[in-house]
Amino acid sequence: MDPTIDELLPFLLRRENVARYEDGAVLIGDRRKYPWEKVFVRCTDVESVACAIEDMVTQGGGPSIAAWYAMVLAAREAENRPPTQRLSHLKKAQARLVDTRPTNTALARRLERALAVLEQALADGQSLPETLLAWIEQQRDRTYDDYAATARYGASLMADGDGILTMCFAETAFLLSLGLAAREGKRLRVFTPETRPYLQGARLTAPSVHELGIPVQIIGDNMPAFVLSQGKIQKYFTAADLITLDGHVVNKIGTFQNAITAHYHGVPYFAFCWGLDPNRPDRASIVVEERDPAELRTCRGQLTTIPEIDAYYPAFDITPPHLVAGIITKAGIFSPYDLKDHTELF
Repeated sequence: MDPTIDELLPFLLRRENVARYEDGAVLIGDRRKYPWEKVFVRCTDVESVACAIEDMVTQGGGPSIAAWYAMVLAAREAENRPPTQRLSHLKKAQARLVDTRPTNTALARRLERALAVLEQALADGQSLPETLLAWIEQQRDRTYDDYAATARYGASLMADGDGILTMCFAETAFLLSLGLAAREGKRLRVFTPETRPYLQGARLTAPSVHELGIPVQIIGDNMPAFVLSQGKIQKYFTAADLITLDGHVVNKIGTFQNAITAHYHGVPYFAFCWGLDPNRPDRASIVVEERDPAELRTCRGQLTTIPEIDAYYPAFDITPPHLVAGIITKAGIFSPYDLKDHTELF
């Protein structure tokens, strides 16, 4: 990886701060407490990692890395079991971790690859945790190379003077795109909705953009249409938790409504893509995670209404392809309608 790329990463996205394996435990950067505290949650078994993911200690690309390291913990446990029980123990750990994120299938696919590595190590009589750790480090290096390639395409879409709307925490490729564009001398301004109820836009995106030295303004989740109408925004960029083969973009709830209003105002919407899932061909194949309604009755631990009031909390929404100007990948920028013809690139 280009060493200068590492210098552009804000604190939250440096690989050692997302999640890491250390002294027999998984350390996960606690994004719930950022930016006021830079602390880590220490997990010593698969269940504690799974709970950390479910409790929003990490999100975006973080759960996949944490889950990989959780499988190292499971591998250590498996080596202390009879040979006939080792594979079933690993599969049980994999299933528990997959259940933490039913919508973002990247985690499930990455865990499938980790399990395949462990199955081969079993067959070859190799150390399970050591083999998997070496593989994870190799994969992480490759992932950051992919982020850099994707970011270069993202930066090419950003013009000098652009106002940029985003949603939630668009993660590494987006932040690198901003950093690369700024390094080229492009003057940018980012607008980030606060993203209730966990305020990822206010707590994660805004400080990370600020850390890059790029002007950023926090707006309410109900403000993008008005700000767009003022002509302050020229591009809309988000991450994507999942993109189907027919071009539907699944991302943090609120992405879809922003795409509608951006389209209305003639502002193109681009989504960063981690890859394609052949098991998700169309909208009907998507499982939208619905979180505990109690989370929606609070903000930062404070009640925003009385507990007796009902609530509804779908964590993601689905943007149809006709609202998407392009999908940004490590191999280039594609129309959402053409993804199915380029699956070999992912």
